Amino acid sequence: MLNVTARQELMSKIVETLGMVVEDARFDFEEDGLHICVVDASHVAMLKLDVDAAAFETWEIDESKIGFDVRKVKELLTLGGANDLIEFSYGDETGVLTINLGKIDRNIRPLDNSVMSSPPVPELEFPCRAVIGGAQFSQALRAARQVGDLVHFSLTEKSFTIHVQGSADSVTVVFEEEDLVSIECAEPARSQYSLQYLVGMAKIFGSLEEVSLGFGENFPLSMKFSFADGAAEVEYFLAPRVENDN
Repeated sequence: MLNVTARQELMSKIVETLGMVVEDARFDFEEDGLHICVVDASHVAMLKLDVDAAAFETWEIDESKIGFDVRKVKELLTLGGANDLIEFSYGDETGVLTINLGKIDRNIRPLDNSVMSSPPVPELEFPCRAVIGGAQFSQALRAARQVGDLVHFSLTEKSFTIHVQGSADSVTVVFEEEDLVSIECAEPARSQYSLQYLVGMAKIFGSLEEVSLGFGENFPLSMKFSFADGAAEVEYFLAPRVENDN
């Protein structure tokens, strides 16, 4: 049994975030909340999303794992307003998920979650960390994307630099210590990442107060942020592009 109700604004943010990484996702409904962990088809990006049960209007569940076609859920959500209520109901006896929006009931056959395993989340000790405003970081990434596909992040104990060298142009954005919420870096580090994956996520965190970054020399990038007044927590991992990658 599953009976969960959420505001359209919350579900739209969840689905939009997932849609930046995958088309299908397994939603793990547990006593304390919703837990989702996915990796993209190329195994370059991973996303972990946890939403506290208190963020939902109703949370009446037997613990369930349900595979969703993210696109289908997004289609229905576009018909609602930010304060509309979205109800999800599922029963093992029917094997059908019903999503209700006002007068609309959409019945969806869940995906086979037996082939949708949750990937292990890497446990990494990052040598460098910084916390930056979401709008600042989003703007810098979008500017970088205008001239190239790969971005270099450089961090010292005093500054965070974003640099892209295109075929003819370049973009450099330097955030000094006073521009950041916080910065920690035992020794200077530099790493390169694909902007294709970063700019999409920038649409998600661009309106948020802050994003926490973790990386090191040729380390994966970790980006952490939250929404829904902190009830929804996201961690996004992106594999580095080492300097001799083509």
